[in-house]
Amino acid sequence: MAPPTTRGAANWAVRQVIALVEIWALVAQHSGFAGAWRLTGVCKASRAGVKEWLGTLPGMVVYGWTWSAWNAVVRLDLATLRWKCMPSLVRTASGCASCSVRGSLVVLGGNCGTEQYDLTSRVEVLSQVDGTFIDFPPLSCGTIDGAVAIAVEEGDSAAGQILLLGGVVDDVKDGIYRNGPTSTVYLVDLATGVCTVQKSTLLSSRANFASARMADGRIVCAGGYGEHVGDDSSSSAEVWGPLEQGAKDAVWTSMQLPTMSVGRHQCCGGVMSDGRFAVLGGTNLDFTPVSSCEALVFGGDAHWEALPPMHITRADFTCAAVAGCIIVAGGYQSGGEGQSKSVELYDEASNRWIQLPCDLPNDDSL
Repeated sequence: MAPPTTRGAANWAVRQVIALVEIWALVAQHSGFAGAWRLTGVCKASRAGVKEWLGTLPGMVVYGWTWSAWNAVVRLDLATLRWKCMPSLVRTASGCASCSVRGSLVVLGGNCGTEQYDLTSRVEVLSQVDGTFIDFPPLSCGTIDGAVAIAVEEGDSAAGQILLLGGVVDDVKDGIYRNGPTSTVYLVDLATGVCTVQKSTLLSSRANFASARMADGRIVCAGGYGEHVGDDSSSSAEVWGPLEQGAKDAVWTSMQLPTMSVGRHQCCGGVMSDGRFAVLGGTNLDFTPVSSCEALVFGGDAHWEALPPMHITRADFTCAAVAGCIIVAGGYQSGGEGQSKSVELYDEASNRWIQLPCDLPNDDSL
């Protein structure tokens, strides 16, 4: 007959189980998002470890359904692949710029979604105190649409600062922009709404373009609408940042990058785990959505290389680069297919797109 289980032996067994889960969490971390999900089917300990690591990843937040222009906000929980409702925006809008500042979601500008496409200068911040969106002082630069917001890493301002790049900074009359896109870069103080024009601008005027901050702090911009439909900005790319990395008070300026293989409007982009900058989908010069993707390899021989195409064509959609993959959601398709609620991810390790079983709660461009 086996000896009775002592309390010490039971505690030892518990510690082994906990250690095994922690080991699987580390394995998941080094497997990337897609690889981690594959590990959930190995055993109970692997599933627990994977879920533990997935729970540390940031969620993907989606808002601003363009055509219905409602104010709903949803978040994709990467540990469950389920969309969860978040507090609604104060007002409906689309074409907004947004980013995370000090752990809070900030939404700026955009249009009201009316037939007149009235642009706004609104600033809304998701309060960490009561968990709702609240109005902050509006942008002093006026209305803006199709810009990109990048958080500034600092701790001196009262509510944080952001860089606002490009976009259309005037209203629209009868569905036509009165002024074209701009190359201006603003430094926005969220506490006051004051927009300070930066001395250095983008090389090209852009709106509805792909942009992201690289690991070294510089900001990459590619594609978008320019001064005229079909101009060079639709395929051009540039990097905006300090000339001397690490230098205090270094002057920021733009440097031209190799042009993309095609012109793209309403595209998305993100920095991959190996440092490449990926640009996905968008519309071509004929305003037809595409599924093609490409990535910019930096270095002395900077160049664009093709990535596998997405499962469907997408334009005016949303994307997020996280844990060795890029997740895309929504957008509108070509060929009369209309809007899509599908979600898919590009897995860097396998170099392929994978359809995810978590459609958006509403089908629209984002």
